[in-house]
Amino acid sequence: MKNSDISVEVKGVSKNYSSVKALEDISLSVKKGEMFGLIGPDGAGKSTLFRILTTLILPDSGTAAIEGLDVRQDYKSIRKIIGYMPGRFSLYGDLTVQENLSFFASVFGVKVSDNYSLIENIFKDIAPFGDRRASRLSGGMKQKLALSCALIHKPSVLFLDEPTTGVDPVSRREFWQMLERLKTDGITIVVSTSYMDEALLCDRVALIKEGRVLSSDSPRGVIDSYQNTLLAIWGEDMHSLLKDIRSYGEIKSIYSFGQEHHIAIDKNLYNINYIDSLAKKLEATGHRNFHIKVIAPTIEDCYMEFSANKN
Repeated sequence: MKNSDISVEVKGVSKNYSSVKALEDISLSVKKGEMFGLIGPDGAGKSTLFRILTTLILPDSGTAAIEGLDVRQDYKSIRKIIGYMPGRFSLYGDLTVQENLSFFASVFGVKVSDNYSLIENIFKDIAPFGDRRASRLSGGMKQKLALSCALIHKPSVLFLDEPTTGVDPVSRREFWQMLERLKTDGITIVVSTSYMDEALLCDRVALIKEGRVLSSDSPRGVIDSYQNTLLAIWGEDMHSLLKDIRSYGEIKSIYSFGQEHHIAIDKNLYNINYIDSLAKKLEATGHRNFHIKVIAPTIEDCYMEFSANKN
């Protein structure tokens, strides 16, 4: 890949807070015009990486560049070409919707009318509340206002740090639809989320845990790299099922996923008779009325496997 094809490039970035390793030798790249997802739970290091990429803090080691500009040396230039929507609502609650938008436009030396066509589909839902204070908006409306303010200067790269956390499912879906439309304008989008299902909406993702990248690929590529046979089991007394199955030596892992337990079996050990033999083991220890089937792995299953392999 040529450098001209890359919007964001991170090489060997580490960051410590006292004795806590927030990031450890992180390397990844984001292509121009793609939707890239940083996927992981709270505390994985996503926000720290975003703060480095948006020039708010410096890495302890390694390099990072936005559109070829170094985050250390070229931070002033970078701030002019990026949009940043932090995890917490950070607009001015005492200002109205319209005042917030006008303020952020003035910061970048543009008028709201200059790039209104870019945010029109996003802003139209909150435009009727233009005189309402931002603090009095609903969660979904605050989200749309924050995104509009981040886009008002038409950035080349948009950073969204957990933008859908705490937002209702309908607003979450609408938000991702808005991002998909923004891609058609050529904006590179880097988004972090702890919702594993949102990984499927990205072109490529990096799974991150405890400051380390576990895997980076397209969502399909991540799923195809899963190395085990995966079973789902559900039935009566799920707690005892979990406890007993964990004691079986051939089980690589078993985790609870909603109303089921997911069981990872080494592909070399699995055969067409395995489910029957597992069922007989469970019946011999008193289990009844349970069901077992082979299932396809999800991004979350892959995350659990990669996490176990990294430990």
